[in-house]
Amino acid sequence: MPVRFTAAAATLALAALLAGCGSAPVQAPEPTVPSPSVPEVAGRLTEAQAQHVTITALGLVGTPYRYGGNTPESGFDCSGLIAWVYRTEAGLVPPRTVAALQGWGQRVPAEAVRTGDLVLFGNGGPPTHAGIVVGEGRFVHAPSTGGRVRLEKLSAPHWARQQISFRRP
Repeated sequence: MPVRFTAAAATLALAALLAGCGSAPVQAPEPTVPSPSVPEVAGRLTEAQAQHVTITALGLVGTPYRYGGNTPESGFDCSGLIAWVYRTEAGLVPPRTVAALQGWGQRVPAEAVRTGDLVLFGNGGPPTHAGIVVGEGRFVHAPSTGGRVRLEKLSAPHWARQQISFRRP
């Protein structure tokens, strides 16, 4: 029973977070049929697993950064966060370095990105940073020494200047 309560509480917290500060009531989105202009990208994650990945990533916001860290107790670096979340919520074992994540899963065009996908950042060479897409143009990542796992917008000036790519495990 406690696991169901925790998942339900996390789902409600995610819904509240995604609702933002608007005063209009939040309604569930209508089911959509992919349009021919948005390519279908296969992946190993089911929709339910992608949701669990997203909720778990959001739940780790505030965890301290630690270079080489790969657990909530010890802290995370960016690839350690990704490895822990995907292993815990989907039983997948991603590569442990950001550069290796570039070849993991399927490339996803920006218009087809969904929650649970990876976002990789770089400046022309191999990616140097990564996070987990949580929807509405936002991602969760472990930023740097002295920082904490946090939620940020892809459109923030620092990230918008980076070369961005997406992967679907």
